[in-house]
Amino acid sequence: MNSRILEDLGLTKVEISVYVALLEVGSSGASAVLRRSGLQNSTVHRALNSLIEKGLVSFIMEGRRKVYQATDPNHFYEFIEDKKRQFEEILPELKRKQLASRSETEATVYRGNRGINEIYNRLLNSGGREYLTFGGGKRVTYDAMGEEWWKRLHTKRIKLGIRARQVFDESIVEFGKALNRRPLSSIRFLSQEFEQLSETIIIGDCVAIVIFSENPYGIFIKDWTVADSYRKNFEILWKKAKIISQRA
Repeated sequence: MNSRILEDLGLTKVEISVYVALLEVGSSGASAVLRRSGLQNSTVHRALNSLIEKGLVSFIMEGRRKVYQATDPNHFYEFIEDKKRQFEEILPELKRKQLASRSETEATVYRGNRGINEIYNRLLNSGGREYLTFGGGKRVTYDAMGEEWWKRLHTKRIKLGIRARQVFDESIVEFGKALNRRPLSSIRFLSQEFEQLSETIIIGDCVAIVIFSENPYGIFIKDWTVADSYRKNFEILWKKAKIISQRA
């Protein structure tokens, strides 16, 4: 089981071990959880108490003995919604702090797949109305992030009503043709020699250069002058690129 997902929801590794152990043994006292999890007595009891506070474990008293029960895993939906509500309460204050501290220009380096996700999310949420990209290729689309990741990204873009023009190389012509059939999407192609391990994205006053190496990283720049310069580069490529018929 991929426990990282539960860690992302705010559970510690010990809490996950105890919760999973309770799911496996069913209603039981702490001793059964101790045997199943292989953890120390004090560690298990601390985790049980914290899981009770989070609403993920309940208990009843049988005489002087506590019998614990893991809540139905479906309860995590409620747990997630509660986290979301709590975050929404502090979001306005976080945004105010961000606006107060951020200068008119910004350059930030992100690393790893999570960093790449953050770059694209920032681009889509930047307020720009046209999404321009060039670069990438077969290794980026199918190997680095995976085709489904790109499909989800463009589904989000389309839901936000952001129009896209993109220049691909012909190593991903089928992916490009499929994307071209989706709303708010226009794709053109250069020869396969244009294939790269990087993608440049321009939207509004933001530009990002993402390098999909073995350890991916990217540079996010918020600067209208820089973005406009890259936009001009894009337009040159756009004019040179060709449209491939959906029937081709």
